Amino acid sequence: SIKKTNIKFREILKWVSCFSLAVNEVNASLGRVVTAPTNGSAGVIPAVLLYYVTIENQQATEKHIQQFLLVAGEIGSLFKKGATISAAMGGCQAEIGVSSAMAAGALCELLGGSPEQVLIAAEIAMEHHLGLTCDPIGGLVQIPCIERNAMGAIKAINAAELAIETDPKNAKVPLDKVINTMWQTAKDMNSKYKETSEGGLAVAVNMADC
Repeated sequence: SIKKTNIKFREILKWVSCFSLAVNEVNASLGRVVTAPTNGSAGVIPAVLLYYVTIENQQATEKHIQQFLLVAGEIGSLFKKGATISAAMGGCQAEIGVSSAMAAGALCELLGGSPEQVLIAAEIAMEHHLGLTCDPIGGLVQIPCIERNAMGAIKAINAAELAIETDPKNAKVPLDKVINTMWQTAKDMNSKYKETSEGGLAVAVNMADC
C-alpha cells in the first residue's frame, strides 16, 4: 500500500530546508531579517509557516498566518520567562531549540491540535534539542547555525505530527519540565560551548577550510 502512494518526502524535505536556508542567507548578506526568536534562529519559523501555506494548506489565509505567529509567540514567551532564548546564556538549545518548539506548537495548532497537543508538540521539539551547543566557527554564527535552522524546521514538523497522534492523557513530559530542564542545562553548560567560540566545532574546524 505504501509503495502505491505518491510519496514526495524528499521534495518536501528539500523545500523546507530551502525556506530556512534562504532566510539565513539573507541574514548573512546583511539583508532584513526579523528575529524569531533570535537572529541566528530566524529561519525555522518562516520555513515551517511556508511549509504549511504551500504544502499542507494551499488555501491558507492571513488569519491562519496570524494564528500561527500568535501561538509561536506565546510559546516563545514561556521559554523567555522560564529559561532563556539567548545562545550566549544557554547555547544553541536556547535559539534553534526554542524556535523549533515555537514552530512545532504553531503548526500543531493549524493542523487542528488541541491546546494540550500544542504544548506536547513544543515539548517534543525542545526535548530533542536539549544540550545543543553553539560551535560558531571563527566566531561567525553562519557556521553551523544556518544548517541548524533547516534541521530545527524539520524537527518542528515531525514534533507537530507526533503530537497530533498523541493522547494528552498519555503524555509523560510536560512542557514546563522541559523548560526547567533546558534552563538547568544552560546553567550547567560550560561557557566555552556557548557563543564564545572557545570550544566544540569552533576550535575543531579551521576557518581557512570554510
